[in-house]
Amino acid sequence: MAVKVYGPVTAASKRVLVCLIEKDIPFETVPVDVVNGENKSPEFLKLQPFGVLPVIQDGDYTLFESRAIMRYYAEKYKHQGTDLLGKTIEERGLVEQWLEVEAHNFHSPAYTLSIHTMFYSIAHIQPDPKVIEECEQKLTKVLDIYEERLSKSKYLAGDFFSLADLSHLPFAQFLVYDMGKEYMIRNRKHVSAWWDDISSRPSWEKVLQLG
Repeated sequence: MAVKVYGPVTAASKRVLVCLIEKDIPFETVPVDVVNGENKSPEFLKLQPFGVLPVIQDGDYTLFESRAIMRYYAEKYKHQGTDLLGKTIEERGLVEQWLEVEAHNFHSPAYTLSIHTMFYSIAHIQPDPKVIEECEQKLTKVLDIYEERLSKSKYLAGDFFSLADLSHLPFAQFLVYDMGKEYMIRNRKHVSAWWDDISSRPSWEKVLQLG
């Protein structure tokens, strides 16, 4: 039975879809009309009480929050497809560590920056230059730490591709191709090589074709 992934192909759902492809898990996407508020309908709120996407249904099992979904499938199908968690408890610890770094240090400024540089213009809202500058400063510090880390290992958790790397794909893609901030990646030799590596994975290329 294919996993149902609810929602449009947004940044968060892309994490889930890449994970499913890496783990060789069949899935189908179920459209949710966010523009007209379908995600706030009583029926949808039974699946996700906060009305946020994505949500998955795996038979009778329902789960939301993209990183929780990734962890679930990486563990459930640990011996199928790409091992995204590491082979030892120490490697797993590093995966979790850098996944937390992505969630708390990278994602927040990258998300806010995307709102101000990409979506405000679509909505004809004037972006706040101060917010943009603050986000760029935060990301600069994070990416400097990544540069140091990646000078010692091919990927964030070690010499294997993991959830920690995978989770960066959507907003790093925005930085390079949509925000005009490619230099933040390209000015860092090891971060640039890491990005070229993870963004060229067949799983990510397949997800980009979905939307």
